Amino acid sequence: MSVHISPLTLSGIDDLPPHVRRCVFWEMDPSTLDDAKGFCDREFEKEAWLSMVMLEWGTCGQTATIGGKPAGSALYAPPRSVPRASTFPTSPAGADAVLLTSLRLEPIATEFDLGTDLVRAVVRDLVRRGVRALEAFGIRTDGAATGSPDPLIRGPRGSADCGHDDCMIDASFLERFGFDLVAPHDRFPRFRLELDGGHEWKEDVESALDQLLHEAAVSFALERERVGAGSLGAHHVRAARSVGGGKFLRE
Repeated sequence: MSVHISPLTLSGIDDLPPHVRRCVFWEMDPSTLDDAKGFCDREFEKEAWLSMVMLEWGTCGQTATIGGKPAGSALYAPPRSVPRASTFPTSPAGADAVLLTSLRLEPIATEFDLGTDLVRAVVRDLVRRGVRALEAFGIRTDGAATGSPDPLIRGPRGSADCGHDDCMIDASFLERFGFDLVAPHDRFPRFRLELDGGHEWKEDVESALDQLLHEAAVSFALERERVGAGSLGAHHVRAARSVGGGKFLRE
């Protein structure tokens, strides 16, 4: 089955997994949510929040599908747009950071490393946008509460199941991915991942340079076959090498 990860769009909100569409753990003020006593339209509130953030700030989610079926999602936004972000003992998040709020995988994703792939997609998006860091409030459990070998994978849930254990990212996953612990806590540690576009730029340049060198080598080989090896002087070799030796980087 094919795996596809893409940015969340306004037209794609309806394609989010059921729990993600209804969960407003991060998106609604906790006191307002408590006062609603379960009578608010959570799916409407979630869609309103996603629409607001996308219109005012830009892409705030990455979604994964397997064989065309929803398999997972990662949501992120500036901390000012996330009411729950101010309620933790390790708050506030860094003013220069974007907050990774939720990372959820469906049972269909059991055989795939989609958690890592989704966060990588988030990082790539934020690096392109010039964001300095990605932060997340993790949750630590005693291990017994996590029945799945991958704590990110959840079974079907209803909106009433929203809570810390169901709607936060397991701290162990953040540590494995490479986030640094910046605010320790036995239950709700805060993590930070510095975003450096230089590494991605270097990979892009090296890839382009390798492609140019490959094309130059193929061109040289074809020319050699056409006119004969003896008629090609040393200047042809120098010309082939010069394609990747500095001209590309100067331009």
